[in-house]
Amino acid sequence: MENTSAERIRELVERQRAFFAAGTTRDVKWRIARLKAMKAGLEKWEKALCNALWTDLHKCYEEAYMTEIGLVYGEIGEAIRKTAVWARRKRKRTPLTGVPSSSYIVREPLGCTLIMSPWNYPVQLLLNPLVGAISAGCTAILKPSPYVPHVSAALEGMIADTFPEDYVALVQGNRVVNGELFKHRYDLVFLTGSPSLGRIAMEAQAKYLTPMVLELGGKSPCIVDRDADLTLAARRIAWGKCLNSGQTCIAPDYLFLHEDIKDAFIASFRRELAGLYPDGTEQSDKFVHIVKESAFDRLVGYLSDGKIVSGGHYDRSRLWMEPTLLEDVSPDAPVMQEEIFGPIFPILTFRDRKEVAAFVNAREKPLAFYYFGKEADAWDLIGQTTSGGACINDTIMHIANSHIPFGGVGNSGMGSYHSERSFLAFTHERAVLKTPTWIDLKFRYMPYRLFSLVKKMLDVSA
Repeated sequence: MENTSAERIRELVERQRAFFAAGTTRDVKWRIARLKAMKAGLEKWEKALCNALWTDLHKCYEEAYMTEIGLVYGEIGEAIRKTAVWARRKRKRTPLTGVPSSSYIVREPLGCTLIMSPWNYPVQLLLNPLVGAISAGCTAILKPSPYVPHVSAALEGMIADTFPEDYVALVQGNRVVNGELFKHRYDLVFLTGSPSLGRIAMEAQAKYLTPMVLELGGKSPCIVDRDADLTLAARRIAWGKCLNSGQTCIAPDYLFLHEDIKDAFIASFRRELAGLYPDGTEQSDKFVHIVKESAFDRLVGYLSDGKIVSGGHYDRSRLWMEPTLLEDVSPDAPVMQEEIFGPIFPILTFRDRKEVAAFVNAREKPLAFYYFGKEADAWDLIGQTTSGGACINDTIMHIANSHIPFGGVGNSGMGSYHSERSFLAFTHERAVLKTPTWIDLKFRYMPYRLFSLVKKMLDVSA
């Protein structure tokens, strides 16, 4: 795929800044019309996007719809229904010291934005933030991943077919293009990717003091306690790890099994995996393949970091790797240092939940945290740790609920989005105080003769 030129990027940034300055995007009815156009565009390009997802990732239509297309439809639909409410001026309480003024929050668009997405969920991780940008009244330059060229080409076609490029435009290319994009000033950068890319973006944009939403990743622990329902836990964990072949930022990354149930869980995992893929994953059209050879080779290297107790087969010619369990893994092994992003599960064991909390807290804050066992114990462990999000007796599914925020913390990201939070991510909440002219109370003016009264009013307001 050909890199978008530096001149073209500069032109788009300048044109979008001029378009935003004209004030067109501030009209809420205009924004809603653009959201409806986006929905129509997605409907028109849905088949092409799904075909491209199959070509680039071996992602079947069902999984493409559930994890990509359907989620975008949901975000667009809610934004169409609620943008007018989200954008409305909000009346807020005024303290006694501010009487007779009135206080408001005005939600206004940040301006010209850059949205960058990764390859693992290339449709929804580009288009869902775009829903927030449109509903908030921003312009957007979109940058998809070069590692899924067919998907990126289909997205380019959809965007060009749906929006004028001085409003929403898509650029293509590799890290060179990333560098060119980061040279320009934006009013917000929304980036989904690795922590290393997040650091590059922050460093490049620091000179502009650009606000950012960073959705990164990390090693998300999956704890199975001795009183967990092992059959159900194994099924939900196997599903969460096999979804997109483990190439999910919130995939359960490593297993923390109570010593008493380790062998029983491994047996349950094998059974439940066979239930998900009765004919195995090798020939299944429901199992995603690894994105590229370098990622595949990295994953193969991890197989020597422990003893294979389930799976372990692979075929480099088709970028297929069998879901694999590894035991006898050292916490210092390479497979335990970086986010795996593949269908490999290293196993650690524990006797006491305090060991789990200490282990998790000694490492970078993860994007997700999964616990299987009693609810009270789950809340206790959640209270001792930190993560972007968490599930009790489930995996992955918190991302599907637009009523709760999705985002990271620390090394796993900053900021959150989905539903109204997507709107707010691209919005500046402007404080406005309106003071009448028919009265002018003297207590605030020098030489503060009524200070004792003001002091009492401040105490009451507090």
